[in-house]
Amino acid sequence: MRSLLALALVALVLPAAARAEVRVSAFYYPWYGTPAFDHAYQHWSQRGHTPPDDIASAYYPARGIYSSSDRLVIGAQMDELRNAGVEEVAVSWWGRSSAEDARLPAVVAAARGDGLAVAVHLEPYPGRTVASTVADVAYLRTYGIHTFYVYRAFDLPIADWLAARADLRAGGTTLFAQTGLVGAAAAAGFDGVYTYDIVTYPGGRFGRLCAQAHAVGLLCAPSVGPGYDARRGSGDPVVKPRRHGATYDAMWRAAIAAHADRVTITSYNEWHEGTQIEPAAPGHHGLYRYHSYDGAWGLHGQAAETAYLTRTRYWSDVLRGTSVLHPKTRAS
Repeated sequence: MRSLLALALVALVLPAAARAEVRVSAFYYPWYGTPAFDHAYQHWSQRGHTPPDDIASAYYPARGIYSSSDRLVIGAQMDELRNAGVEEVAVSWWGRSSAEDARLPAVVAAARGDGLAVAVHLEPYPGRTVASTVADVAYLRTYGIHTFYVYRAFDLPIADWLAARADLRAGGTTLFAQTGLVGAAAAAGFDGVYTYDIVTYPGGRFGRLCAQAHAVGLLCAPSVGPGYDARRGSGDPVVKPRRHGATYDAMWRAAIAAHADRVTITSYNEWHEGTQIEPAAPGHHGLYRYHSYDGAWGLHGQAAETAYLTRTRYWSDVLRGTSVLHPKTRAS
């Protein structure tokens, strides 16, 4: 009994990085809808697009446009993530009673059925405050979720975050702030930082970000992605080309060289912004032409459709084989 108590005390004082496994997380969006499951198209039709041939994305899903309410689809997606070496699914969540909230139980069940951990990506829903986030975290912990990524954390005051630190971290919760401002994340009481935006935060910034994070005892979880093209999804004219896979490789190399504690992937299925690694179909749909993954890493046809999942498996294996947990991260 005494030895067990000693082990428990050691666990309580171990640095966060020493207690956490090296992880590969992917941002996941359960916000798509179709008339068959949801009475209307959701998200596929944004900006005036008219599914099923005309959708709000520069790419077209290989499985066709789907509903995030379809448990068969969710299960197949979790299979893909597991086989790609992803260990944690960070589920986009837009507040209580949102469509994403309604679909969360099915995602949690499918993910855990595949042995995947589940985190929540706390989005900036209308009226979000630090106080509402405290309530959100308490609610989401009822699903057994203990890791949270807070998007645009510093839309809200640092002082409010710090005042809520004890409540937010109750029950072993770990919180990451989406920011490049490591000092602000430390001052606000976060456990780590992540970047999400692969345009604003290219791989060249990872080394400094992680060095700064580790220097003040924070976990570093930079975000890698295959590219960015939201012209059809949101009208944003900025494009980060995929370069047949070279963009993805470069970001992974940079994250590993930066000694990242975990790598976050932007994204599994954010089709509007063209950051997805979910399989994409080639060619035309009706009168509409879409980009494809053809030529990525020299692959064509069906092999190209799944190229980014295959490459994710490669890089996740490299990460687990070479990463060493940083010894100076703060206790969580």
